[in-house]
Amino acid sequence: MTWDITGMGAVACNGTTPSEVFDALCAGRDGRGPLQVFDHEKYRARNAYEITDRALPGVDEPGRATRWLVDAIDQALTDAGHPRDLTDVPVLVGTTLQEQRSAELWWRHGAALDPADLHFGTALREEYGAARTYTFANACAAGLYALAMATDLIELGEADTVVVAGTDAIGESAFGTLDRVQNDVPDALRPFDRSHRGMLMGEGAVAVVLTRAAAPGRPVHARLRGVGVNCDAQHSTAPDPEGITRVLRDAYRLAGAAPEEIDLVMLHGSGTPKNDSTEATVLSRIFPPGSGPLMTAVKSMTGHTLGGSGLLSLTTAVLALQRGQVPPVLGLTDPIEEAAGLRLVREHAATAPELTLAQVDAFGFGGINAAAILEAAR
Repeated sequence: MTWDITGMGAVACNGTTPSEVFDALCAGRDGRGPLQVFDHEKYRARNAYEITDRALPGVDEPGRATRWLVDAIDQALTDAGHPRDLTDVPVLVGTTLQEQRSAELWWRHGAALDPADLHFGTALREEYGAARTYTFANACAAGLYALAMATDLIELGEADTVVVAGTDAIGESAFGTLDRVQNDVPDALRPFDRSHRGMLMGEGAVAVVLTRAAAPGRPVHARLRGVGVNCDAQHSTAPDPEGITRVLRDAYRLAGAAPEEIDLVMLHGSGTPKNDSTEATVLSRIFPPGSGPLMTAVKSMTGHTLGGSGLLSLTTAVLALQRGQVPPVLGLTDPIEEAAGLRLVREHAATAPELTLAQVDAFGFGGINAAAILEAAR
């Protein structure tokens, strides 16, 4: 069974639509800059990949994650030719921080806060009349976990169409926690490069419309072949190669695809030494050195967008399949030893007109792993 992706929406630090983000990625443009909304003197890290949409520079606003979520869903519905009425359409949202930043602004600065607005469901009911909304807090794999549940809902006959989304804004408590737990202080996110020193946070939201089969005459962006998910629970932060291997094998099995058929891998690529070395080691065991699929990692230009990061990689994969173009890994000049045999796209976007199958990786804290397999719609 496959599922059609008929609509996409996205907003990130380097673009306000999936197409804008993709063009920026292919051009090697990132949205990294000095941290704008916190007192950066309190932290070692000074940069982030923020969306610069605040009304007043340096003055943060509540509700930004929800605002982007609605923006991304609006884009996806328009793209799919679907009405804004989601009374009968489930909406699944992956997130890491939800509206934590809004609560911080209320606590520290007295910002107006209705507790009901901490739940995405409130806005989704007001905007779309959505009756069935679910929020997934599955760390950095949340968006792809939501995608997996969407396929279950369709396969079980619970729905014909599902909206799947992910969103996160940078929160100070999360930024501070990350600042403390990383041994080194990165000034940029450089996946798989020997100079990588860790992860920097990004902001953004993504949404896709997934349906059992597109209506006659409606365009299909790509077909979802399968989504593997698991939680190996081996360690709170360190990824487990066996857990990752199992989730990739599950994704291939569900998609009915062999590893040698994969043309493109959208890497998780968080830029942390442990994650990069583990992901590269696992993929080096699966794909033959020097002749496997093209690989790239968008976090090098968007930062780590947390709950929406897997879906942002997925929309990038869809456009790569459509356009035959693969963005580079920005900042990758000297790959780590474990990645030596991988076909990482470097320096400039790669032209690859015959891409057919793409793999999307997303790995989160606690051993929460997910991988999706996409097929070009031709």
